[in-house]
Amino acid sequence: MKNILLTISYDGTDFCGWQRQDCGDVRNAMRTVQGEIETALEKLLKQPVTLYGSGRTDSGVHAMGQAANFFSPIDSIPEKNYIRALNSFLPGDIRIVDAEEKPEDFNARFSATSRTYRYFIVSGETVSAAQNRFVWTVQYQPDIERLNKMAECLCGEIDCASFAASGDESLSTYRYIEGARFFTAPLFPDGREALVFEIEANAFLWKMVRTITGTLISLDKAGADVSSFKKILDVHDRTKAGVTAPPQGLFLYKINFDGIRRHV
Repeated sequence: MKNILLTISYDGTDFCGWQRQDCGDVRNAMRTVQGEIETALEKLLKQPVTLYGSGRTDSGVHAMGQAANFFSPIDSIPEKNYIRALNSFLPGDIRIVDAEEKPEDFNARFSATSRTYRYFIVSGETVSAAQNRFVWTVQYQPDIERLNKMAECLCGEIDCASFAASGDESLSTYRYIEGARFFTAPLFPDGREALVFEIEANAFLWKMVRTITGTLISLDKAGADVSSFKKILDVHDRTKAGVTAPPQGLFLYKINFDGIRRHV
């Protein structure tokens, strides 16, 4: 059997998240990215196949570089052929962008060393219909310098309990954050600039990135300084943080496999 790693892009708007939802009635099954790809794999390989994702994304969250592996029972298929073959079975809001063979013991979740997310924000009254599914529109002009000063606090081993959603089942709220920053980038297709929040960590708590983003934007809008954000970090209480940013601005940008594995 070949162990194949897929790099996957998807528009999460019409999905109930990444993870397959197991329920007895297929007619009422929720649409998920994992479920759609496993259906395509079964059509291609003529038998059920399990897809192992690097992590979950919530309903409405997108991906540019999600990673997932599966074991192919057909050794004769060159790995790159899976790109075109799977895309021919998949709906247009999921695309396989790369495929490569990995060692037998490789696992997209447990072999990952870090995950990088990007959140896209636009200031103003409105955006185009093509962009509306992929950004959070805020009604003020963010101060990127102040936001980056607060984002500098997000580095190293941190107790992220203040940003964990109620119901998170993680055994520990500590995460190792490689870094976080704000920068501007043009939006497709009209080139309008978006404010981008990028954060890389070994793993994330449920809704952690969206809660950090919402908190930082709320503090910036209120004119708060770095000490206000530090207090929220130190108190380890979700009720002291800000709003959870909406899902449509968030992208799982990249899964990294070549860094240092942090066990926190």
